[in-house]
Amino acid sequence: MARIVAFTSVTLDGVMQAPGRPDEDTRGDFQHGGWATRYADEESGRLAAEGMANTEALLLGRRTYEDLLESWNKQGGPFKEMLNFSPKYVASQTLEEPLRWPNSTLLKGDVREAVTELRDRPGKDIIVMGGSLIGKSLFEAGLVDEFGVNIHPVLLGSGVPLFCEMDRRIDLELLECRQLKTGCVFLNYAVKH
Repeated sequence: MARIVAFTSVTLDGVMQAPGRPDEDTRGDFQHGGWATRYADEESGRLAAEGMANTEALLLGRRTYEDLLESWNKQGGPFKEMLNFSPKYVASQTLEEPLRWPNSTLLKGDVREAVTELRDRPGKDIIVMGGSLIGKSLFEAGLVDEFGVNIHPVLLGSGVPLFCEMDRRIDLELLECRQLKTGCVFLNYAVKH
């Protein structure tokens, strides 16, 4: 059985909106886009590579899918090839096939049922990247097995929070706590089912 592993970056006050670029996600007149870039270094790159080592596929919401497609294919970098060649499952009510990015499959119908089918297959990890809405939905459905969060030492005071109004309690077991040289703290949790 594959595992569903959610991974995200967040500020100390819980904001996950637009970590990569100023124009990444300006919903709600968000003015702090790109808040995580000053903490990107070789050590954080290795951490991301470690997380991707056991990955078979990516699970993305529409917004994250479109943003990654545009940004990584323009800028290149160490993860461009992995992102292009990895299977990508996309949860969206508005996108239509064929999807523009290679190896992309649109999840049709009920997303929770589709993800359950993916999880029940034998294989490596399926990584959920970004996306507060898809992450919240999968957590509430009991479909996330592991959760990695990179907490950045910055307070923004506004922005889309990582978790908002969860419908149920979710208990976690700490697997790893790693302090990075930048002051970020990476926490890796198993989700107790």
